Amino acid sequence: MPAAAPCLSAFILAGGKSTRMGTDKAFVVLRGRKLVERALALGRSVTSTVSIVGDPAKFACFAPVIEDTFPGCGPLGGIHAALGASQTDLNLILAVDVPFVSAALLHYLVGRAVESPKALVTVPRMGRAWQPLCAIYRRKFRDLAEQSVRAGRYRIDALFDQKRTQVITGEELLAAGFSADAFTNVNTPGDLAAAAED
Repeated sequence: MPAAAPCLSAFILAGGKSTRMGTDKAFVVLRGRKLVERALALGRSVTSTVSIVGDPAKFACFAPVIEDTFPGCGPLGGIHAALGASQTDLNLILAVDVPFVSAALLHYLVGRAVESPKALVTVPRMGRAWQPLCAIYRRKFRDLAEQSVRAGRYRIDALFDQKRTQVITGEELLAAGFSADAFTNVNTPGDLAAAAED
């Protein structure tokens, strides 16, 4: 396994409302481990600097916690908070509910980001589906996020400028040996049951 990257921070987004799950997704157990524990282990596979973006009352016992500067703005607010707290140029943003992402896939994304210093974002896109919550952001993306949040616009992919976004296509990921199912979310009890059977 490649060594952890010293120039990279990782942030686990765990501030969602989990309405479809009926309980906090971060704490549901999949194959003996809470989703937040699985996500932290993934983050730590690429860097020793791993934090959670969420509620300190819930997560301080797991890792350092960052709170949203603009609460209630969805994942873009979480990305903004993470990049504002970061001390590194490159930053992995990872949702707590994508348990099929592998350490090898994260290393691949980090490597592609390192190779592309002009890209503000290195983000997978499977078909038409962007994966902005398993992507590498440069710290400067925070400025775009803040402008958008302040304007009441919370769509992350709307900020993916063609010239400054490195798209990792599904074809590229499949050719590199990664599964099309890697980004499957666990949003409902049914999703959790299906994930446990895989």
